[in-house]
Amino acid sequence: MLANKTALVTGSVDGIGFAIAAQLASQGCAVMLNGFAAEDHISAQMASLRDSGATVAYHGADLSIPDQINDMVTETRRQFGKIDIVVNNAVTRTYANIEDLPVESWNYALAVNLSAPYHIVRQVMAEMKERRWGRVINIASNYALRGTARRSDYCSTKHGLLGLTRVIALEGLDFGITANAICPGATLTPHARKLVAQRMAASGKTEEEATRDYLAQRQPSKRFVDPKDVGTLAAFLCSDGARDITGGPVAIDGGWLAYS
Repeated sequence: MLANKTALVTGSVDGIGFAIAAQLASQGCAVMLNGFAAEDHISAQMASLRDSGATVAYHGADLSIPDQINDMVTETRRQFGKIDIVVNNAVTRTYANIEDLPVESWNYALAVNLSAPYHIVRQVMAEMKERRWGRVINIASNYALRGTARRSDYCSTKHGLLGLTRVIALEGLDFGITANAICPGATLTPHARKLVAQRMAASGKTEEEATRDYLAQRQPSKRFVDPKDVGTLAAFLCSDGARDITGGPVAIDGGWLAYS
């Protein structure tokens, strides 16, 4: 159980981030949500957590802007008193060949996917060391370990995030701090649903057919990873039972890496 712990989870108003936040909250953790969405959607997500007895707040920081990140960290401390767990989940990507990828898109991906985790951990590491307990979970991807065409910003930043994870882990070894990079395969997020819908529209296939087509060259299980399962894994990595799991990629991918 994570009673009396506080977590800051970025990109957590939907998808994997919300699933992680919900699982942490179910174990007694107070949670600061973050992300972009319509106000009524954010309110509904917060209400769903509060209805289950969770303590939850929201900060709409744009993670490409360091001052807003700083304000989010400060506000989390103000509301909850401390930050024990950081989950860096927010992500952006642009599908394009390198020569066609706008410089602005590259810089934005670096800011959100890689610099934002640095800015957050930089501010909480000292307090974690002082309390001699902390958990940093960076949501990477199988593309932190592999490359793929037309995703130079995504692959580069996810590789970098894995490197940052390893450094945090080594610096936290003597202080009860662990850091891990969860590497999901194809996960049933709103983004994945959009990709399947595009395949359905282009091919006339059913949702089941389009899903199998999408996963055929990716995930041997032929099914999407459930975000709730990623949440369960994240919660385990925050437990004392995972105190010696630190510094590496943790795959949850239906056999993707084994297959490739």
